[in-house]
Order: sequence, then C-alpha cells, then structure tokens
Amino acid sequence: SFEGHSVRLLGQKKDNGKRLGGARLDLPKIRKNPLIEIISINTGCLNACTYCKTKHARGDLASYPVEELVDRAKQSFQEGVCEIWLTSEDTGAYGRDIGTDLPTLLWKLVEAIPEGAMLRLGMTNPPYILEHLEEMAKILNHPRVYAFLHIPVQSASDSVLMDMKREYCVADFKQVVDFLKEKVPGITIATDIICGFPGETEEDFQETMKLVEHYRFPSLFINQFYPRPGTPAAKMHQVPAAVKKRRTKDLSQLFHSYNPYDHKVGERQRVLVTEESFDSNYYVAHNPFYEQVLVPKDPLLMGKMVEVNIYEAGKHFMKGQPVSDARVYTASITRPLAKGEVSGLTEEFRRAPWNDEGWKSLPSAESPGKTPWLALQLPWQRGEGGLKILSVSLAALAVLVVMFYCGGMRTEL
Repeated sequence: SFEGHSVRLLGQKKDNGKRLGGARLDLPKIRKNPLIEIISINTGCLNACTYCKTKHARGDLASYPVEELVDRAKQSFQEGVCEIWLTSEDTGAYGRDIGTDLPTLLWKLVEAIPEGAMLRLGMTNPPYILEHLEEMAKILNHPRVYAFLHIPVQSASDSVLMDMKREYCVADFKQVVDFLKEKVPGITIATDIICGFPGETEEDFQETMKLVEHYRFPSLFINQFYPRPGTPAAKMHQVPAAVKKRRTKDLSQLFHSYNPYDHKVGERQRVLVTEESFDSNYYVAHNPFYEQVLVPKDPLLMGKMVEVNIYEAGKHFMKGQPVSDARVYTASITRPLAKGEVSGLTEEFRRAPWNDEGWKSLPSAESPGKTPWLALQLPWQRGEGGLKILSVSLAALAVLVVMFYCGGMRTEL
C-alpha cells in the first residue's frame, strides 16, 4: 500500500464472496498480435506441487463462466482475430469450481469460431483430462481446433511424481497420450520434464529417457530442477548440481537426435499464417496439428488460410511453398485492429459521447462513416479542458516526488 491507499485489481468478480476468475474479461486491452486473442479460462489450480509457487501466488482454482468466455471469443472475432489461444495453469481442471467442465466450454466456443479461424488449447495436467478423454478426442478432431495438447509429465518415475505431489502416475499419462494418439491421428503432444528433482535416482532418470525415446515428443520443454525458496522441494535432499547438469544434457541430446518432421516433406498441408519469424525472413503459419510451417514473406498471406507444399523440414519447423492453384482463404471475418489499437472496450465506453472526460467514436479511415473506431486521447490532446487536467496532474506528481524523497512515502510488500 501507499500511505494507506490500496492497489486493487480492477474488475475482479466475486459471487457471495467467492472469487470468479481474475480480472474482468471485458476490460480494454491491446493485443501484441492483432490476429491472435489469448484468453485465460481460469486462474489458480487444484494441485499443490512441491516445487511450484503458483498455488501460493494465485490461489485455488477460479474459473470464468462459460458465457463470458464465449462472449469474449465472439468479440475477438468481430475485431478481426483469426486464432484464439486458451491459457490456464491447468486447462483440464476448468469449471470444477463452478459446476461445469472443459468439454462444455469447448463445444460452446467451437460454435462461435468462424470458418478458417482456429482454436488452440493450452496446458492440461493428466488427472483432470482423464475423465474427459472421449469428448476431448472429438473436439480435437474438429476442423477449427488444432489437434494439439500440452500435457506435462515432469518425470517417468512414479516415486518422483509422488514426491512432486503430481497426483497421477506414469500409467495415467500414457493412457491419455495413447488414447489421443489413437483417436486423433497425427495429434501433437507437447510435454515438460524436470531433470534432477530431489531424490531422483539414476534408475528414475533412465525411465524418463525411455519415455522420451518411445514417444519422441516433437515439442519437449526440458528444465533443470531449481529449488524455489519457500517450496517443500527446496527443503528436500538435493541432487548434486553436476548430476542435474549431466542429466539435462543427456535428455537434450536424446531430444535432438530425432527429426519429427522429416517424413512430412512432400505433403500438401493447409496452414494459417499469423506471425513473422524471429529472423524476419519468413511468415510463420501452423498446420492443423499446430506444427510450425515457414512460408514466404508475402503480405497477401498474413491472416490467411492457404495450402502449401512442404519442401524442407528442420527440428522445430517445416518450410512450405503456397500451391498456385489453391484458394487463399481470409480467416478473419472483419478487418483486424491496427497494431496498438485498443480492443475489448465495454459497451459503456462504446456509447459514451466525446467530452473532456470520455471517448469519441470516429469514422474509420478505411471506410468513412461506416465502421467506427475508438480513439483514446491523452489529456493535453483535449484542448483547454485537457490542459487543466494536465496542470493538476503535474502538480500532483510534483507533490508525490517531494513526499518520496522526504521519506513520507513507503512501500510495503
């Protein structure tokens, strides 16, 4: 707090004192990529893993209502988004606190996705997805849902998983992966592994190596264990640093020993182009399995669904050449927002007339008089009334600076 004044999370929702999700979904935001909307479906989690501080930082599971999530998705598509990512500490646990479940949410979201746009699911731990396997397979087979799921295993040793308090065994993980691989042909399964967790023996680690060798995960996040202060795992008997480093290196070498996409060279794939590559030489697209495909940097392809011929494959990507006779499909149902343009404004803001305190609806440069866009102006851009606000603001700032340097202000964590 600052001199008795609280800093609060704006718009946090509660029902009879129970927290519902995090910040309100309808708060204004600026997307990093105007084509991609990232939606958090819940905060917190049900687990209490011994190495993690999420529970301490974010509390118990708190899910957003289905209707609010669907409304946010619909609004995103109306703003030109063509790809939605669902995020969560544990997607599979969604709804257990509010009397619903993940498949119920996903079927409602699928109904709202326009043709050519795509939905990507986030991370789910094995325990909570087990009871929804049949429905999840159907959803992941849907043409507007990427056949992709991130399922962290962390270790292939049941004793290590028990010490981690992961609340599943290796057989549970294998059941999920084997079922989805059978029912969703070509599905991409990404996973996480921690090397050198306290108490991990050489036999434990070799079990993990065998698991990776068997499944050959195309996406594998390898973490060398680090004891986070204040967690139970930090107080356990630690594996020597040199051993942790060696195991991390061995697992990394195994991961890099296979190329998951070599057999796809020559295929014709449908991809959605949404980003630019780190080196700025290509555009980045994803096929139905959320595998990365680099395509020529042609502005006409951005935000489009297009067919390509795969002519090269690397460890983490493929390269594709657009097929000349294929239709280029515009995934967005409307013009995407400009980079930096405010998204997610509430109806209250949208209806507000322009004055010294509010918003003004201005005609779009692209289609004058038809599509309104909203501009937020700074105080000094608002004429005489704005200058008054600016003067008062600067005076208040000066007072705060003086208080700070005189020791009148203190910060409490």
